[in-house]
Amino acid sequence: MLVKKSLVIFIFLPIFTIIAHASNVSAETIETANFQIKITRHCEEGNVSCGRVTYVGKNSTTGKSIRLNGKTINSSYSYRFLGYEFRNGKYTYYIDNNNLLQVYRGRELILQEQGTAITSGRLRQR
Repeated sequence: MLVKKSLVIFIFLPIFTIIAHASNVSAETIETANFQIKITRHCEEGNVSCGRVTYVGKNSTTGKSIRLNGKTINSSYSYRFLGYEFRNGKYTYYIDNNNLLQVYRGRELILQEQGTAITSGRLRQR
């Protein structure tokens, strides 16, 4: 009997762990004039800061996309959420808490577009 209980726990524990971790992922989609951006936070719900964030940006004209890893940006005093930062070589992508996308090459601002948070029902299919 003890062996059966241990076997059941052994089989189902990984499944429950996967389900629990799957619920710790939150995503949002932002649309600018030229891009659709999906940002996914892979951290525990309730964490103010997160060092495991992904950015998937799709050019609305060409259909090309890029996937980047990044983190949240938080105020050093209050830990208030300020936005996201993603790096790709010498390029840094910022999205602030008002959905403003800024892309820098080194210190030079090369792209700035205001975005709008959208629901999954409004995503454009191309």
